[in-house]
Amino acid sequence: MIVWVNGASGAGKTCAARELLDLLPGSTLYDPEVVGTGLGQLLSEKRLQEVTDFQDLPIWRRLVVDTAAALLQEVGGVLVVPSTLLRQEYRDEMFGGLASRGIVVRHVLLDPGETILRERLARREEQSAGDPAEGVDAGPPIGAGARRWAGSRLPAYLAALPWLGADAYVIRTARLTPRQTAERIAEALRRGVGRCDIVQTPEPTAETVASGVLLFDEHDRVLLVDPTYKPGWEFPGGVVERGEAPAQAGLREVAEELGIELAVVPRLLVVDWEPPAPPGFGGMRLLFDGGRITAADAARLLLPGAELRGWRFVTEDEAAGLLPPVRLDRLRWALRARERGVPMNLEAGCPVE
Repeated sequence: MIVWVNGASGAGKTCAARELLDLLPGSTLYDPEVVGTGLGQLLSEKRLQEVTDFQDLPIWRRLVVDTAAALLQEVGGVLVVPSTLLRQEYRDEMFGGLASRGIVVRHVLLDPGETILRERLARREEQSAGDPAEGVDAGPPIGAGARRWAGSRLPAYLAALPWLGADAYVIRTARLTPRQTAERIAEALRRGVGRCDIVQTPEPTAETVASGVLLFDEHDRVLLVDPTYKPGWEFPGGVVERGEAPAQAGLREVAEELGIELAVVPRLLVVDWEPPAPPGFGGMRLLFDGGRITAADAARLLLPGAELRGWRFVTEDEAAGLLPPVRLDRLRWALRARERGVPMNLEAGCPVE
C-alpha cells in the first residue's frame, strides 16, 4: 500500500511523513524528489530547460511509479510518499499506473490554509535548520529563489483544491504539530478513508485490440468520458477480450460504462494501427458509430465511479482541448468517415493511401 501525503509546499508533508513512520510499523519513506535529482544528472541541460517542474517530464512520472512498485516488492509493508501533486491528469496517470500493478493508494491532503502557507514559506527562508517555530512545521530553510518558486505554486494549489478535496481525505493542519498530523493520518488509515478505488486494469504485455464507440446527441456532438486512471478524455470503449468480436466489445463496454444498451450493432468508422511506444505495446484501435442517443437517455447515464468521473458532449473543436493528440486524430478521421459513409484505414492516426 502507498500513503500519498499531498499538499502545497510548506504544508508539512515531509515532517508529518517522518512521524508517520513511527506509527506504521514496517513502513518506508519514499520521496519522489530523489527521482528528480537523478534525472537532473541524467538528462541534457536542454531537455531540463524545457520544463519548469520535474513532474512535467513523462519520464519522471513513469519512473516514480516504477520505482514505487519495485521498492514495495523489495521492502514490502507501506510506502509513505510526501509529494505535491496538483495536476489531475498527472494524478490519473500515476495512480492509474499504480492501480494497474495492484497497488492500493490512500490519498491524504494536508491543508493548513493559504495564510499559514505564506507565513511558513517566509519563515523557512529565515530560520535555521532544525528550529521549527512553536512546534509547528515550517520545513527546512530554503533560498529566496526556491521560496519564490514555492510561493508561485500557491495559485495552482488553490485552483486544484476542488478536485483534491473530492479525491483525497483532507486534514486541516493549521493548529497541528507534525506528530498530531501523523496521528490523524494513521487514524484515517485505520478507518479506511482516503482510498482511491480506481479501476485496476492490468498493464498489457503485448499488442491489444480496443474498440471505441462514438455516440452523438441531436446536435451531432460526440460523447467523451473522463477516465480516473489515465490522463486525457476518451471514447466509451475498451480492450477486446479473447474470443470477442470487436463490435460486440464496443456494445459491452458502452453498457458497462454508461448503462446504455445499444439495440443495433455499431457501424465501423476507422481502423487505426497504433505503433508501439515503449513502455506501451500499441495495437489495433477501432472506432464505431453508435448513433444518436436521446436527451432522456443521456440524463440516465450511470458512470462507474472507479473508472469514469464525468462525461460531456463536445464539438470537434472542443474535443481538441480534451483528447490527447493520437485520439484527436482518430476522432477527426472517424467523423470524416461518418460523413462519407465509408470506413477508413489508418496507421498512427493517418490515412493509408
